[in-house]
Amino acid sequence: MKIGFQILSFLLATASFQGCKIFQKVAMTKSATTQQAMLKAMQWQEANPIFTKAPTDWTNGAYYVGVVKAHEATKNKEYLGALKSMAIRNNWKPWERFYHADDMNICYSYLYLNTLAESNVNLGPTSTIIKDHLYKPYAWKNGGNENVKGNNEPDEKKILWWWCDALFMAPPVIINYSKQMNDPSYLKEMDKYYAETYELLYDKKAHLFSRDARFLLTGKVNDIKEKNGEKVFWSRGNGWVLAGLALMLTDLPKDYPTRKFYENLFIEMAEKIKTLQPADGLWRTSLLSPESFDHGEVSGSGFFTFALAWGINNGILNKASYTPVVLKAWKAILACQQENGKVGWVQNIGANPMPAGANSWQNFGTGAFLMAGSEILKLK
Repeated sequence: MKIGFQILSFLLATASFQGCKIFQKVAMTKSATTQQAMLKAMQWQEANPIFTKAPTDWTNGAYYVGVVKAHEATKNKEYLGALKSMAIRNNWKPWERFYHADDMNICYSYLYLNTLAESNVNLGPTSTIIKDHLYKPYAWKNGGNENVKGNNEPDEKKILWWWCDALFMAPPVIINYSKQMNDPSYLKEMDKYYAETYELLYDKKAHLFSRDARFLLTGKVNDIKEKNGEKVFWSRGNGWVLAGLALMLTDLPKDYPTRKFYENLFIEMAEKIKTLQPADGLWRTSLLSPESFDHGEVSGSGFFTFALAWGINNGILNKASYTPVVLKAWKAILACQQENGKVGWVQNIGANPMPAGANSWQNFGTGAFLMAGSEILKLK
């Protein structure tokens, strides 16, 4: 698949980029195509594996979603080889917590391999975690707590998907599984839990999601807010949601009763994210306080770029209005990739805006890079 002439011309016009503060010239020649950049990113990541808790954790899950999208867009067998090797190493299993959306995310790749009719696919563990997650009793489903505080997590968790990142981790997997099993009953449960998160964390005036309940500004003395007085709206957190919506809408039936709700939410958030793009193309880690960390960040920007480009490619977002946004963002993202393929300027694991640097990287950042590139390739 070749990059469209419009996109290639846009990239060739780039002489240098300072938004990531890499302070290096980026020569955009015909050899430096998006496909080549994506493949180098995947090759570097495969040679430098990283995960927080296990090879099946959410960080690898998000990375391999990017590999899935790269294979879908290019049909390059190297991506497919990486997916198959990973699934076999993992014995087709998710991680251990059935009640936690993060641990389901790796199953997106297993489901994709199943659509390709790959041999030896085992969806048994995927089926088990989805059914347990949606139907098995657990404290959060009834307003209770886990009673175990994890890193960077609030003391109280009163709903199943109590943090906005969960809207990327679980719903796309559930919808894809429902589609493959031809069983819409899973979607009704997904709708219920999504609505809880929406009602708790979505700011209907700002058109952005708080990461979790700690950032809602409830009038308490210990409210968490930016120095400029604005609410804390984390770039990657909102990137998780917007990219998750694109993945959801890809598989959600066109006539599904709540599809319009998800489309409207996608459009509403996209319009807001568009207005917040800095001149250099990369969104800052704090969306309403860009001065807090005045440099671009790749994971949030990558997820936004994927989602906005997906919206253009699927006729949901206006092509004329959004194409300049995604091209500017992709140019800036490419400038954050090092010669060896490593994707830098990725904020480390967290739950709120923090700084990044030229050498800060994470596998989910590579995933966001691959996801963005996969939709950029489809622009016409």
